[in-house]
Amino acid sequence: MKKIREVVRMFRSKPTLEGAGVRLKRAIGFSEVPQFDPFLLLDDIHSDDPADYVAGFPWHPHRGIETVTYMIEGVVEHGDSMGNKGSIRSGDVQWMTAGSGIIHQEMPQPKEDTLRGLQLWVNLPRSHKMMRPRYRGIEAAQIPECRLPNGTAVKVIAGRYDGKEGPVRDLVQSPEYFDVSIPAGGEFSHGAPDHYTVFAYVLAGEGTCGPSSATPVVSENLVLFSSGEGIVVRAGARELRFLLMAGAPLGEPVAWRGPIVMNTEEELDLAFHEYRTGNFIKG
Repeated sequence: MKKIREVVRMFRSKPTLEGAGVRLKRAIGFSEVPQFDPFLLLDDIHSDDPADYVAGFPWHPHRGIETVTYMIEGVVEHGDSMGNKGSIRSGDVQWMTAGSGIIHQEMPQPKEDTLRGLQLWVNLPRSHKMMRPRYRGIEAAQIPECRLPNGTAVKVIAGRYDGKEGPVRDLVQSPEYFDVSIPAGGEFSHGAPDHYTVFAYVLAGEGTCGPSSATPVVSENLVLFSSGEGIVVRAGARELRFLLMAGAPLGEPVAWRGPIVMNTEEELDLAFHEYRTGNFIKG
């Protein structure tokens, strides 16, 4: 790679109350959102106290986005207006395209030790805001893992790495979503188109990101990279585990209110009017 991406900014996830009273850490979702186009939100539920999360996320609508739920440890029960229902268990992924409208619920189940799950929101372009909703439930065993000579493990959820393609396909923005674990002292590099937005969210461990002027990172840090041909991440004295996301920016106006993301305030008003009057689901 000729041009290694620099670290533009580093963020610390912030305590946030969401749903019916779920205590979580929000890594993306505040004033920094325009820098992450097409990604809108990244929430990290991470607790060993069920009181922090059992209230869950009761029935609520979405329109204009895709939501990606990845369970690291624990179980979330879900159901939606398309008739899908079931459990998202440790290592599983749920990729839901809300499109023209879906109503669903997500209820974390009590666990004796730590429960951890993450949800990412990916924006849909104007041309696909009102597409037909769809749902993909991916079990942990369906996610391919690449083992590199230095011991690095890369779980490929979406996109392609080292000849292996993730099971979440036919996505509007063709994003990449990897779960990467680098052993102590190891290094990981990955190329992405220069115009792609690329960021990493550290799940555990410590290390550095960037070229020679490396930036130190620790757990719950989110790293936004500059333009360039690829990234380099190095683990420190402990294993470094992080999620890596990349996608093509939309460059479109964002009108966002709660669980619905459109292009104009008028479209938002219409969406909430349809929800209140029972006309939200388009079939």
